[in-house]
Amino acid sequence: MPKVMKNTNPPQLLLRFFRWFCDPYMAEHLEGDLLERFEKRQLERGSAKAKFLFAKDVLLLLRPGIVRSFKGYQKLNYYDMFKHNLIITLRSFVRHKSSFIINLLGLTTGLACVLLIYLWVNDELLVDGFHENKESLYHIMSNHTDASGTFTIKGTPGLLHEEIKTQVPEVQWAAVYTDPHEYTVSVSGSTPLSLKVQGRFANQEYLSAFSFPLKAGQSQSLLSTNYDALITESLAERLFPNQDALGQTIEWHFRGSKTEFKVSGVLENIPQNSSEQFELILPWNYFHDELITYKQWGNYYARQSVVIGPGSSAEVVGQKIDAIFKANLPDTRVELFLSPYTDLYLHGKFINGEQAGGRIESVRLLSFIALLILLIACINFINLTTARASQRMKEVGVKKSLGATRQSLAYQFLTESVLLCALATLLAFLLVFLLLPEFNHITQKNIRLVFSPQLLVAATVLLLVVGLLAGSYPALHLSRLKALLILKGFKATNNSSGIGRKALVVFQFALSTVLIVSVVVIFRQMELVQTKNLGYDRNNLIYFEREGQLTDQYEAFLAELKNLPGVENAAVSGFMVGGMNSTGGVGWKGKTDEDQIQFWEYNAGINSVELLGVEFLKGRGFSEEFKTNENGVIFNETAIKAMGMEDPIGKTVYHYTGQKQIVGVVKDFSIASIHKPAEPALFLYRPESTHFIMARINGEQTSTTLQQIEKLYSQFNPEFPFKPIFVDQDYQALYASEQRMAVLSRYSAILAILISCLGLFGLTAYTTEKRVKEISIRKVLGSGVWRIIVLLTGQFSILVGLGIIIALPLSYWAAQQWLSDFAYQIELKWWFFALAGLGTLLLAWLTVFGQTFKAARVNPATNLRNE
Repeated sequence: MPKVMKNTNPPQLLLRFFRWFCDPYMAEHLEGDLLERFEKRQLERGSAKAKFLFAKDVLLLLRPGIVRSFKGYQKLNYYDMFKHNLIITLRSFVRHKSSFIINLLGLTTGLACVLLIYLWVNDELLVDGFHENKESLYHIMSNHTDASGTFTIKGTPGLLHEEIKTQVPEVQWAAVYTDPHEYTVSVSGSTPLSLKVQGRFANQEYLSAFSFPLKAGQSQSLLSTNYDALITESLAERLFPNQDALGQTIEWHFRGSKTEFKVSGVLENIPQNSSEQFELILPWNYFHDELITYKQWGNYYARQSVVIGPGSSAEVVGQKIDAIFKANLPDTRVELFLSPYTDLYLHGKFINGEQAGGRIESVRLLSFIALLILLIACINFINLTTARASQRMKEVGVKKSLGATRQSLAYQFLTESVLLCALATLLAFLLVFLLLPEFNHITQKNIRLVFSPQLLVAATVLLLVVGLLAGSYPALHLSRLKALLILKGFKATNNSSGIGRKALVVFQFALSTVLIVSVVVIFRQMELVQTKNLGYDRNNLIYFEREGQLTDQYEAFLAELKNLPGVENAAVSGFMVGGMNSTGGVGWKGKTDEDQIQFWEYNAGINSVELLGVEFLKGRGFSEEFKTNENGVIFNETAIKAMGMEDPIGKTVYHYTGQKQIVGVVKDFSIASIHKPAEPALFLYRPESTHFIMARINGEQTSTTLQQIEKLYSQFNPEFPFKPIFVDQDYQALYASEQRMAVLSRYSAILAILISCLGLFGLTAYTTEKRVKEISIRKVLGSGVWRIIVLLTGQFSILVGLGIIIALPLSYWAAQQWLSDFAYQIELKWWFFALAGLGTLLLAWLTVFGQTFKAARVNPATNLRNE
């Protein structure tokens, strides 16, 4: 019986290689010959010999005349075809004006929003990044633990500075300084001038640790004496116009004293991206020697930063600094540690001694909003692009029948998509340029549109990703269809593409609903911030610095101030929104080591507490009727509870300044913001140590009243500028970040819903255009206009409704997360979410209604006359 040979296929790798290098016009004939010879040899000589000879034939065909012209192919697709594709693209834009304009508007708006947020986020991330020592620059922080937990502050003992220099060799530079504070400086001469400026005290090493370049002066001698001063270039121009500021004398005013300092250096203006802005630096030694009277290791009046040497560990250096501190203050509950200086701006929030966010939360939130806006805009673009792609079937069929390859068609669709994205990007940059001044006003920034390589690369990547993503469906799907099937009437639209578009619409409106709920919640919380009873009356309450003659003659000034029309009451005060000083130096009978409490401390004068409008629960305030005010103290109710006192009036407490008797208890009032619950606080009768004069005005003629106060002020203090501050403005400043987020989120939500409705408008127009004959037939068969409108609207209503249902639990979770940062927060009510959902649905209906109503009213004969 003869042996049956088993047929095998030729080597597929070699066959693919042949198809790749062979000229397309010759490949079909040559491939047939190769396969016939392979089958014949396989029968005659066996499979192994046939495969060997097949490989030999393929390699012999690799010669000129048969190999395809790669040069000509590349030239055809990437050079000659580019001009053709560009013309086709422009014609397509003109032919489909509505979808082109909708795509362009939606994408331009979304990209402009993303670019604005990108500029803001980039500006935030660059804050304090200009310091040359930023990688090795650390700030010394202190964790204070008391009965309520652990809280973190930037303050450290001023005595620590000298110990670090001698005992920690890893530290290259040890800067000690104060926070910026507003001071009055003046210059004498033929035209005396007084200004309010932001100034600070610092040592010589401050300028070595931080990068604030010197414009004029000798760096070796800066701040070398107690009476040197450094001023910025802008302050030099204001104090000494058209003069050389070096060697000039300025007068620094503090309380009732006046000290002369000589300008030994002029700094370049502090960069906009510095977290701390100031115009004046005075010597630390003067501050420490002349102004600090309580020089103890338990007094945290200094701010200190260190630059550690190469190869040194910040953790080890921090441990050494903490050991020095504890050696000088045994049994303390305070711990010192190092934190990267450049982290403090964005990560300055600490909870229980651990870093827990800060402004970085706003950066993340706005970045997330930008991503949502971009997603919504891209969904519009992709939906309309894929929907319109099916209308170009005949174009694809004709081109393929004339010899167009799949690659050239894909290249055409991708070129069209990327070109539209490029045009949208250019318009977005123009829109950003126009909106940037208003955006800077909202964000309190000074951002400029600079076409840096980083920005251009980001914009290019963005437009390519969006363009390629949107053009991928027609490029990959339509280009692979057979010309014969297309020209015979094959429908390219399939269920998968329709389901995809529907899913994207659902996702789009879900995101829009989340943003709308966020706006409602943020608005209601900010409304609570504005209206919440803080425990004191901040309305029509002003204060100004007590300096110059007002240091000694404040009683005479107050007497005349109270007689001014429009002034209801006035007093000296140490109260300041956000707190000014705190102390743990309070003791009481029964206090244990576990009862260490930190109290906010306010100096007060006669009627200071009553002027604030706080409510007394027990006892009295500081009044002229009593001669024992100096020995009295007033606590808030949280402080009394913390000390465990049931009947506090008349009881004695031990303050670091001496024994005090409790004369009054007031209701809790907000020390800082409603981010925190009520904290222990006390008032001491120390009018000589109060920093401000505070007055309550009636608010009916605020401008006139302020003019009268300024006139009286100038009589007592002719050398000092009058600068009143409203307490409610200070309170609003505590929520500046939240207010900005409220405004930006409101604009973002408006943009999101507008872009979503724009896309829905385009899809509705496309759908009704495809169904015009169906609509006409329904009308002929008796369907009314409203029935057809409901039919067409119902499909989109279901999609929008599904998006709302998905969004509601997500928005509830997001709202809870944001509100958790507030000690006092609104209640999340059901109507917040119902309002957002109903508003989204109504906007979607209004968007769809115009198109469907127009389609339903068309005369059926118009659409069926050719049938």
